[in-house]
Amino acid sequence: MSKPIVAIVGRPNVGKSTLFNALAGENISIVKDTPGVTRDRIYADVTWLNYYFTLIDTGGIEPDSGDIILSQMREQAQIAMDTADVIIFLVDVRQGLQDADSKVADMLRRSQKPVVLVVNKVDSFQKYMADVYEFYNLGIGDPIPVSASSRLGIGDMLDEVIHHFPSSEQEEEEDERPKVAIVGKPNVGKSSIINKLVGENRVIVSDIAGTTRDAIDTKICWNDREYVFIDTAGLRRKSKVKEELERYSIIRTVTAVERADVVVVVIDATEGVTEQDAKIAGIAHDRGKGMIVAVNKWDAIEKNDKTIYEFSRKVREVLSFMPYAEILFISAETGQRLGKLFETIDMVIENQTLRIQTGVLNEIIMEATAMQQPPSDKGKRLKIFYVTQVAVKPPTFVIFVNDKELMHFSYTRYLENRIRDTFGFKGTSLKFIIRERKDQG
Repeated sequence: MSKPIVAIVGRPNVGKSTLFNALAGENISIVKDTPGVTRDRIYADVTWLNYYFTLIDTGGIEPDSGDIILSQMREQAQIAMDTADVIIFLVDVRQGLQDADSKVADMLRRSQKPVVLVVNKVDSFQKYMADVYEFYNLGIGDPIPVSASSRLGIGDMLDEVIHHFPSSEQEEEEDERPKVAIVGKPNVGKSSIINKLVGENRVIVSDIAGTTRDAIDTKICWNDREYVFIDTAGLRRKSKVKEELERYSIIRTVTAVERADVVVVVIDATEGVTEQDAKIAGIAHDRGKGMIVAVNKWDAIEKNDKTIYEFSRKVREVLSFMPYAEILFISAETGQRLGKLFETIDMVIENQTLRIQTGVLNEIIMEATAMQQPPSDKGKRLKIFYVTQVAVKPPTFVIFVNDKELMHFSYTRYLENRIRDTFGFKGTSLKFIIRERKDQG
């Protein structure tokens, strides 16, 4: 089940970043130091009352002239409408209702997306309540007063936000078809791959009714199995500013990855693997998705008997945080190895949903601990009582130990490698949760 996406839109200085930071809590630099994960806090994972969602900051607006502010706000609103399930429209009680607010409100209203109107900087409800009512004039529902800096009213706002999430019944009706997101930098050939896969059956390209976002989903049949490809390529406009384009493509990537089972990161063989590729791959890795690295335009490369080996080594080096990813060398132009792509997707999905019996799992762990003793500290040795698998997509294991502190990262990695040696788990990350229980004698 994919997490809903919530986007914040608003004029400069209404407190968007303050609200973003208040909701994102402490994980402000978002996601630890996974290589390549964006440092500029475009998105954060938020929890409220057992609801999980991804919060997106649609971008800063340069306070310049009124016209520029309005066009940049429209741009933001467009990003939010393209990608979000719920939009928080933030206004400022002290600046009052502005012309730009009304114009953007019209746009949001026409989008048919749920909009939660939030009036910020209401530090005292008694003092400002009369001014809050002015925002009813926007015609997009009841204004919710908050103070992002003092964290007042945030709970009421979040209650309203989650009220618009799809209900679990709706979610359960979702189809079982594998969902594959094709992601990568602009111009690496994402659309060409989808077009080549679709081939002549143009009818297959369709907007699947009921998808929450406007990204075009493409149904493709292969060997009598239907797949849904989520394309992040469809940027609606050419942005003049490189940073803005990059920000937009990262937001699109986050939303596509959120909905996918398997993520295909497309790399341009003629350019080689870059930091930007690592940034995009990091988003999918952090969300525990199945991972395939597709090196496109392979037909354009001069080759000798070492080319594939050399290129794979570079990919592994730059994407060292996901050694489990499968690498394929393809060409959208000639169709080379595109059939192999489906086989790999099937294999990765199988591995993502693989369940290992507890008995078998514990035999492997016992063997592993016999071969390499668990670490010890000041005379106390780590004891592993037992291991059990608790979830799939990604496969998640709980390891019960006598002392969490003794479970070094390197030993967890060692156990992960032993599990992979036995069961493969190619193309999927594995997640380990370490639980402590008291020594039983």
